[in-house]
Amino acid sequence: MKAAILEQVGAPLAIREIEIAAPGPHEVVVRTAAVGLCHSDLHMIHGIYPLPLPAVLGHEVSGVVQAVGPQVSGLKPGDHVVGCLSVYCGHCPVCASGHQVLCQNPEVKQPAGKANRLRLAGNPLSQVFNLSGFAEQILVHENALVKIREDMPLDRAALLGCAVITGTGAVFHSAKVPPGSTVAVVGCGGIGLSVVNGAAIAGAARIVAVDTLPAKLELARKFGATDVVNASDGDAVAQVLSLTGGGVDFAFECIGLKQTAEQCYAMLAPGGTATVIGLFRPDAKIELPAIDFLREKRIQGSLMGSNRLSLDIPRLVELYMQGRLLLDELISQRLPLEQINEGFIAMQSGGVARSVITFPGVGGL
Repeated sequence: MKAAILEQVGAPLAIREIEIAAPGPHEVVVRTAAVGLCHSDLHMIHGIYPLPLPAVLGHEVSGVVQAVGPQVSGLKPGDHVVGCLSVYCGHCPVCASGHQVLCQNPEVKQPAGKANRLRLAGNPLSQVFNLSGFAEQILVHENALVKIREDMPLDRAALLGCAVITGTGAVFHSAKVPPGSTVAVVGCGGIGLSVVNGAAIAGAARIVAVDTLPAKLELARKFGATDVVNASDGDAVAQVLSLTGGGVDFAFECIGLKQTAEQCYAMLAPGGTATVIGLFRPDAKIELPAIDFLREKRIQGSLMGSNRLSLDIPRLVELYMQGRLLLDELISQRLPLEQINEGFIAMQSGGVARSVITFPGVGGL
């Protein structure tokens, strides 16, 4: 099968023919229908998060089950599925406490370079995030997949596995935004737009979108933003404080920068909560004014929207089918696998919300 391979840090991905193993116990082979391009992939291409090479990236993926291994339950060939990197075992202390997204059981969440599922010319390939979606097929643990209804378009369904579950989950689970709240969202890429959409679904009374690109701010309005702030026009914190009369109840950082994380905290009203979603460099640190803790301001992290994978994805599908979750508008372009590098170039220009690699003929695409 064809796959896009990261062979060298900083180099374009190479399209190669690779081999995939037969499914073992609890493993499933999926014919890939679509896979989104995420900034996390770009960080790895640039070497910010080192991993054993060569490797197959890609983790925002959907497809159709092709084969199942022994002991697989709940999935069968022909099922339409969404994959997610927050694979869980379901029985460790972390899973038992209700925090499946934090599961680190190596039986299901193998570090890059450990899984023996993919090979290039007979040599092992790193399976990144236990998915490796930049390929015509994926071989994964069954708990990395969620079955969805077959009338859900698979190119849009792919986005649920990362950008959308991360953004909406940060609203619904991590921050628990109640109706009538005021919200600021810093960064209006795929995740930030999903936060805006999630806040609107949650019933937030005011949603302030913050970015430096006018086109993204206009898109944020379509997703539910009531106000927009162009951070290029001056102090973003001052603009948000002025718009809201003293700060917001909830702020979400969706970029992964020291400056924007600190800005989110500064945008809060007393008693407000800042939720950090963006992926930071491993050595990054943020600084906060200690006096604000006496105003009961809080800051917290959110991994993949604190998701409950098997519950959240079907619910997001239903929200899309009802017209409340915007996915069509999130896709800026669809590309074949052979143009994946053009997709990453477009990402770095800042002009796209989400690029999606599609595999025609799979699942109705």
